[in-house]
Amino acid sequence: MTLTRSKLKKVKKKSAAQRLWFLHWLMAFFYLLLFIGGKYMAGLPESLSYRETIFDSHKTLGVVVMSLLLARISLLLWVVLYKYRRHQPKRRRGWLQTVAIHAILYFFMLLVPLSGYFDSNIGAHDIRIFGTGIILPPLFAPNEQLEISGFADSVHFWISYTFLAFVVVHALDQKKYLRAQLRRFSKATMAAIHKYFPRTKIG
Repeated sequence: MTLTRSKLKKVKKKSAAQRLWFLHWLMAFFYLLLFIGGKYMAGLPESLSYRETIFDSHKTLGVVVMSLLLARISLLLWVVLYKYRRHQPKRRRGWLQTVAIHAILYFFMLLVPLSGYFDSNIGAHDIRIFGTGIILPPLFAPNEQLEISGFADSVHFWISYTFLAFVVVHALDQKKYLRAQLRRFSKATMAAIHKYFPRTKIG
């Protein structure tokens, strides 16, 4: 039995939405690592033997999220164009607010790693892809005065924490969805525990 054209389109749309959902949580996890890593890196002494390795890992993850962001935007445009190709959404306050928050989040998702790129370039530090020996070309010219003044560090810091503030706003806006996902995850975890450890009692 072959699927009709409409059914095939629904499958493709669902598949695209699932990939978009996967990228959403994958990038959320990577940004969490970037925030934690950045906080940890700030207090590292320059004499530490593995300091350069940690910085290279942080920069590599920044390049990864920028690449994932491009893929995510492309996929999002495909999903949105497919969803609204016949019926335009009702531009009510709630819808406009959601669109505005998401637009700001996407803007900062690009700006955070880009400001880190700027910070490294200003100080004449290479953007080295960890484990490959590949060095990315600089986008900004070195500037000793900005490096000494700490301007580039401040830019990266404040952009990162402004992004974090909007992430919190987004989480509060989506608290019902997050609660539903948490309950779903808890049920799946409990089911897996009872499946593999049927005699285990929780609580």
